[in-house]
Amino acid sequence: MKKLIINADDFGLHEAVNSAVITAYKNGCLTSTSIMPSGKAFDNAVRLALQNPGLGIGIHLTLVAEMPVSDPIYIQSLVDSTGRFAPQYPQFLFRYLIGKISLKDIEKELNAQVQKVVASGINVTHIDSHQHLHIIPGILDIVVDIAKKYNIRAMRIPDEPYFFLGGYPFSLFRILGRTGLTFLAKRARNKIRKTGLLVPSNFFGMLAGGNMQQQYLANIINNLPNGVSEVMMHPADDAKALQEIYQWHYNWDGELLALTSDKIMKLLNNIEIQLVTFGELTHG
Repeated sequence: MKKLIINADDFGLHEAVNSAVITAYKNGCLTSTSIMPSGKAFDNAVRLALQNPGLGIGIHLTLVAEMPVSDPIYIQSLVDSTGRFAPQYPQFLFRYLIGKISLKDIEKELNAQVQKVVASGINVTHIDSHQHLHIIPGILDIVVDIAKKYNIRAMRIPDEPYFFLGGYPFSLFRILGRTGLTFLAKRARNKIRKTGLLVPSNFFGMLAGGNMQQQYLANIINNLPNGVSEVMMHPADDAKALQEIYQWHYNWDGELLALTSDKIMKLLNNIEIQLVTFGELTHG
């Protein structure tokens, strides 16, 4: 039987995300989520997580767009004059590639983020990251060491197949971005497997990321390969509130509708796909 992890990112970012995650878990097909230690609604997310122990909870490591967990004075290469991370992925990546970001600062901050989640009492099932920064060479080694240190057994590998389109009306820019991500993720997959960490066999949700409407989720399910697959989602139940803060142009409400759709639930049952969490992985 094919197995599927349906994971919601950004748990803890905002209460509108948190409530949607729980709705999609209780009334839909969501099995897993990734909590942001630096998210403004982290405490609310922790309370909800502890009230719903069947929901798989991973850690969504964050190095862009938010405030750090560490005191900014101790991780100065990661923050600006206001103490915030770089606003977007390109700024972070550029500074990282030209050697302006200290790996020691990254290690210090990511350790602090994991410690914060572990201290909350959450049983951590896996580790991933905002903007998939954990697969960047150099950062990957740090994240693997942290996972082992805290006995986190599984990790996301965002290597959506190069030629998978899923009916999504893509742009050339998004295809190029997905291609680069998949290249790095495939390299990371080969390295991670040697470390003993568990990873799903397949990943989907990059090309349609932020706009995983029902038809696109159904296309993925209908074409699901053998093994364990992960689908990345971004649900929320108050898109207006989120759009005032984040200019991401996500279809948060549409993703929540997809996750709670009767059509999707029937489709999963009809083709006998078993819904699981990262905590149930035994191999890729």
